[in-house]
Amino acid sequence: MGQRPMHPVLSADSLSGNKVVNREGDDLGKIEDLMIDVGGGEIRYAVLSFGGFLGMGDKLFAIPWDSLALDTENKRFLLNVEKDKLKDAPGFDKDNWPNMADAQFQSTITSYYAV
Repeated sequence: MGQRPMHPVLSADSLSGNKVVNREGDDLGKIEDLMIDVGGGEIRYAVLSFGGFLGMGDKLFAIPWDSLALDTENKRFLLNVEKDKLKDAPGFDKDNWPNMADAQFQSTITSYYAV
């Protein structure tokens, strides 16, 4: 039986607040929360906040976990999406979260980020 590759094991709390940038280095926001598929035991989405000023008016986005790459050296995440595309992405506000277990929601998000 082969050995599985080693990956960092980090607390969810240590990932919250981490900066997210694209390949060009544009600031795309920060990780606000992680959505975990409790039945499957895996992180399904990172909730990204973007826009606003001092936390006011931020738009939230569910980013498929597989769309993010961890940059441990710089303590940030990389998301391969242009800033303008993120501005037009399906999002939500902090007081009106979608049902992230809904099949239609999942399909929309994975299609948008081409996962």
